[in-house]
Amino acid sequence: MIRSRIRETGLIIGHLPTGAQNAITDVAGVKVGQVTLISGEGRLIPGEGPVRTGVTVILPHDGNLFREKVHAAVFTINGFGKPLGFEQVRELGVIESPIALTNTLNVGLVADALVQYLVKQSPEIGIQTGSVNVLVGETNDMYLNDLQGRHVRAEHVFQALENASGGPVCEGSVGAGTGTMCYGWKGGIGTASRVLPLDAGGFTVGALVQSNFGSARDLTICGVPVGEKIIPPPETPQKQTSANGGSVMMVLATDAPLIARQLQRLCMRCAAGLARTGAVYGHSSGDFAVAFSTANRVPHQAAGLTQSMTLLREEARVMNLLFSSVAESIEEAVLNSLFCAQTMQGRDGHLALELPNFQVLELIKGKT
Repeated sequence: MIRSRIRETGLIIGHLPTGAQNAITDVAGVKVGQVTLISGEGRLIPGEGPVRTGVTVILPHDGNLFREKVHAAVFTINGFGKPLGFEQVRELGVIESPIALTNTLNVGLVADALVQYLVKQSPEIGIQTGSVNVLVGETNDMYLNDLQGRHVRAEHVFQALENASGGPVCEGSVGAGTGTMCYGWKGGIGTASRVLPLDAGGFTVGALVQSNFGSARDLTICGVPVGEKIIPPPETPQKQTSANGGSVMMVLATDAPLIARQLQRLCMRCAAGLARTGAVYGHSSGDFAVAFSTANRVPHQAAGLTQSMTLLREEARVMNLLFSSVAESIEEAVLNSLFCAQTMQGRDGHLALELPNFQVLELIKGKT
């Protein structure tokens, strides 16, 4: 049964309007591709299964990202994680590869696939010009998945890249969110967007999250502490460990003409969106944000020593609206990952229950 996004239930997050799809793909040119891997049942056989994992890729534009980079930033809220490629983005302020999300132990294989993809696109890499910095984020799906198996292979990454498209984005237990948890319930992939008023530039901000964090009692929706009211999902030692830590990967896209420093300011506001859902950024939580702008491309080999571009002036009203867009989009994306995810059984019979949406709605409507 297909489950509804939170907005489709009548609950509205924030005040700003959404884009046409209420997704990261509302930012023109941005594409998302996903591959979901589900196979096997029963007892865990390390390296064989059961498999509950996948990969999600985000492409900032349709062109050659190595040759036409985009302004970007990264930000670490809590650093208990294994993302790859962050340091060069911090130093140079650009992204030159698709962004891939997967599980913790699959980072290396997914990175290798991205390198293969980019070298095929740009054979000069490592020969006539420098190397390439690929960007991979992760969360740990070991409660449901055979993590040691590293089942996401190059062909799956290539398939996700080939199938990447604009328009609606599949949410819940798909792609990199296939085996993840959120606030003790089944989590996954979620997305949302916001559009600024025309007199503030009419810019779009889109967010995509891979949710895998939080304790059931902390879940807050529309300001209502529903986690304290609904019957929590059954706990196991493995799930307890995951819930008290966990991780979240957040990707922001915008068509506002921002440079790296401004994009980092947007990344920092992701924490506000997470906090509205009840996040406390636990000791063993990896909470990471990546942001990019599609407005200006940065050529790998420029024609001259200087480059002209239009940049957004940091006028307070516009920046505050961008910050609000980030907070609202992240909050709604996390909740979409919960509302869309379905109950899943994984390795060793571990069960991740879907959030009881109807019960949550009754609680919230009783408080408003």
